[in-house]
Amino acid sequence: MSSTPSGRLILASTSPRRRELIRNLGLPYEVMASEADETIEDGLTPGQIVETLSERKARAVYERLPAGPPRQIVVGSDTIVVYNGRVLGKPEDRNDARRMLQMLQGSTHQVYTGIACIETGTGKSLIAHRMTKVVIKPLTESQIDHYIATGEPMDKAGSYAIQGIGATMVESIEGDYFNVVGLSLNLLSDMLQSFDIDVL
Repeated sequence: MSSTPSGRLILASTSPRRRELIRNLGLPYEVMASEADETIEDGLTPGQIVETLSERKARAVYERLPAGPPRQIVVGSDTIVVYNGRVLGKPEDRNDARRMLQMLQGSTHQVYTGIACIETGTGKSLIAHRMTKVVIKPLTESQIDHYIATGEPMDKAGSYAIQGIGATMVESIEGDYFNVVGLSLNLLSDMLQSFDIDVL
């Protein structure tokens, strides 16, 4: 295995949170919007949902890239929140955000994040996911309304951001914190080793 990372990462996402996280790896990268269809078929498990969407995002960008050198690894990712078996995506509006937060407050839910890596040239791909349990403390209606008024919930799965002011609502987590933010760096670094890219 090479001790010197080689190959540029292409993040198939315009999420500022994922961009900040992938920057922490210290590898050269660029960002390309996937513009992939995010509709899914019924009957998939949460893990299958995030893996399917992660691969779809990565492949949408991969298919727009030249096959020749330099080598590039396309990274797609998707995050969902699951409460009592129900998948919670991004809220449609403020009322939808309120509905989600009322469900999540005072209880435990799961956050699933999938990662897909595809190598240009060879087409080699790896797909995996992680799950983290999150406990949200009991919240009053006024606290929920105040949080919604900040605007932070509106583009977040489950209507909250653990890395923002939403952190004040999180009582505890069990698992990978960065998985909740939107990209498990531990999982991604393990996957990159299969492409002979050793982050450490």
